[in-house]
Amino acid sequence: MISVFLFLFAFTLLGPVSLFTYYARRVRSENLKKRSAVLSELGLAKTDNTRLVGFFHPYCNAGGGGERVLWTVIAALQRTEPDIVSVVYSGDVDASKQDIINKIKARFDITLNPTTLHFVFLHSRWLVEGSTWPRFTLVGQSIGSMFLGWEAMSQLVPDLYIDTMGYAFTFHVVSLLGKIPMGAYVHYPTISTDMLARVRSRKQGHTNADNISSSSILTWGKLLYYRIFMYYYALSLRNASFVMVNSSWTKNHVDSILQYSDRFLDFVHYLPPLALLCLVTHDAGIRNSQIVYPPCDTREMTQFSVEGRERIILSLAQFRPEKDHATQLHAFARLLQEHPEFSNVREKDVKLVLVGGSRNVEDATRVEGLRSLARDLGIEDHTQFIVNASYPDMLQWLSRSSVGLSTMVDEHFGINVVEFMAAGVIPVTHASGGPLKDIVVPVDGKPTGFHALTPETFATALHTALTLSIEEELALRRRARAWAVLRFSEKEFEKGWNSSGWKDWLANR
Repeated sequence: MISVFLFLFAFTLLGPVSLFTYYARRVRSENLKKRSAVLSELGLAKTDNTRLVGFFHPYCNAGGGGERVLWTVIAALQRTEPDIVSVVYSGDVDASKQDIINKIKARFDITLNPTTLHFVFLHSRWLVEGSTWPRFTLVGQSIGSMFLGWEAMSQLVPDLYIDTMGYAFTFHVVSLLGKIPMGAYVHYPTISTDMLARVRSRKQGHTNADNISSSSILTWGKLLYYRIFMYYYALSLRNASFVMVNSSWTKNHVDSILQYSDRFLDFVHYLPPLALLCLVTHDAGIRNSQIVYPPCDTREMTQFSVEGRERIILSLAQFRPEKDHATQLHAFARLLQEHPEFSNVREKDVKLVLVGGSRNVEDATRVEGLRSLARDLGIEDHTQFIVNASYPDMLQWLSRSSVGLSTMVDEHFGINVVEFMAAGVIPVTHASGGPLKDIVVPVDGKPTGFHALTPETFATALHTALTLSIEEELALRRRARAWAVLRFSEKEFEKGWNSSGWKDWLANR
């Protein structure tokens, strides 16, 4: 009886592992033909030196700061590593390869060579959409990303896999199917200690709805949910061979995640059936990340004159919920309410211009909601929305504007803020994340911009920026520009990227 029980136990535990192992070997053996087909499609001769570097970026055509990082890396590889083919795993099935290349040129002024660039199109991106998982969104999207990772690896396994969008749970799938080194460039951790603290303090916010923050029972339940998710997110992220992050704020959170431990969950994790995860994944042992500030193309922006700016407050951010455009509208409405001369006197007339990308129907609906809010606040005549602007149009707004506004809480970095500074636009940002700790910081004891926390304090900061003396205004613009160019150039980004050790892992393949 005992022997039968042991057999059933062993089969229950090892049977699925054997099937997974067989399937993984089959995927890798079939990959040789797929690899040859890709090189043939690109018109490249197959050589022993040719390497495929895969970038997992399901929203590669979104046109945001994260996409600038992706395309800057690939452009640098094409310029310096002729034997590397960049493979982008994209969910943008509604666009062709050439369409995406054209948009990259229009949006970022980055020229890519199609000969060493290949796209693997994924048809299951809806599994990582927030709308697909109205409840337990973190877990749902993470499981969805694993399926998306399976779809990616079943089509083509590269020599090196780099997640550039924050889907750490795909590492389990890539590790099982590909047996290849993996890396990550983390813009924003999926979960952070700040999120836990916000729930624990019962503070309402984007990641903590009012019905949860107002209930002690629901708060306890969500804290347990976050604790479990943090444990498995840390386990996933530690599969990476190297981890890069975009700011000191992100590094602090990612390092705490990489070093996260929970004795109780450790015990539970090694019990069946969860013990299966231990057999099909590995822990690279990484416990620290490396800061690599995102690239900011400041070449054209630094040519803009800092004098003669129009009284325009510019917002430059994708129309995503975390960007908190509503706070911008409320702050602007309060500014006009407290200082009516900004809307009644022609020479002092101030305008708010919101420039941003709209990725999907959800974003488009959000824009319409913001337009409605502007009407309700009575600022419609002083507010303009520019959706999916081209790169030249964005540069034009940067060259004209006086003040740049960014209201996202815990913005991981803030490329838009760097662009403000490089263009000579005075930044007014939320007092958190990268804008507070890395970007809008004093230089030689003098300010490079302003910070705020609430619509009221944002309105005050905007008024301060708009009423500086000519001497103070020009000095601040020049100081901010010099700092942005010194610290956040494409050259500095490429140096940081290459120091991550990605070449060493690729060379060992």
